[in-house]
Amino acid sequence: MTGRTNTKTPDNVRLGVGTIVGTVLALSLGDALIKALGGGGGMGIWQLFAVRSLLAFPILLVGALLIFGAHRLAPRSIVWIAVRSSLLAVMWIAYYLSLPLLPLAVAAAAYYTLPLFIVAFAAVFGGEVVGRTQWVGVGLGFLGIILVLRPGGEAFQWAALLPILAAILYAAAMILTRTKCLDEHPASLALGLNATFILFGGAGLALGWLLGVDGTGFLTTSWAAMSSEEWRNIVILAALILVASVGTAVAYQSAPASTIGTFDFSYVGFALIWGTVFFDERPDMVAIAGIALIVVAGILAVRRPKTKG
Repeated sequence: MTGRTNTKTPDNVRLGVGTIVGTVLALSLGDALIKALGGGGGMGIWQLFAVRSLLAFPILLVGALLIFGAHRLAPRSIVWIAVRSSLLAVMWIAYYLSLPLLPLAVAAAAYYTLPLFIVAFAAVFGGEVVGRTQWVGVGLGFLGIILVLRPGGEAFQWAALLPILAAILYAAAMILTRTKCLDEHPASLALGLNATFILFGGAGLALGWLLGVDGTGFLTTSWAAMSSEEWRNIVILAALILVASVGTAVAYQSAPASTIGTFDFSYVGFALIWGTVFFDERPDMVAIAGIALIVVAGILAVRRPKTKG
């Protein structure tokens, strides 16, 4: 127990909405940068993980210690933090691997099916009551997935399953957060995640070196010499990790989750813009219809049933 009073801070919807839109704008631009970095003969995902979080971790640690103190950051369960962080690390691996292979908007739409999986997992594993509107959202979302992926058709790409796998892993991590990591300080979870990124990245590089094997494209385990431009890009990506941690927390603390969750889907729109501007990607009309349906479904899924009284 923290000794907080029961006085509730009034919602600031304008601050919450502005913060989440700014956050997903930055993150979508960062993912466009990662898409540009991946699969082009440059650094692999293991080097990206290791270097990015090696830059972000000490800044986050020092800031958290100064603001919250070591006592509040002490983890309750290192095991569950490690499991949660590992799920999220594998989630980002799956999503990042899809970026060089798919139009950015398609990858984003497939990933943003995550509210549908969160709803389903919350009902099955978390014992939460799910409203009719949310189940309608789940149904519409899976219809949207079919339109985007078109399994069995010429337009089907197996790589599109990677962001869906990422969404499933993220949903599992969020359910774990609510059931096993509820008493952990958010800064401790963020530190655990960045430490896991460093471990995963270092392990990938070390195994490639020790075993003498190398992957292809974004899975390469070779260390790539970094130019000043690449160091600049990594610094930007490290800053975006911090923006994501702080911005998302501020947004969801400032306004109702259903409101913030709705505007969170602006990521898909930004991804469509960046894909067109930077990569000349133009999904066909069927894919765009599926993307729109997934966004509508996600908005329905994040809407919580109204309680009486």
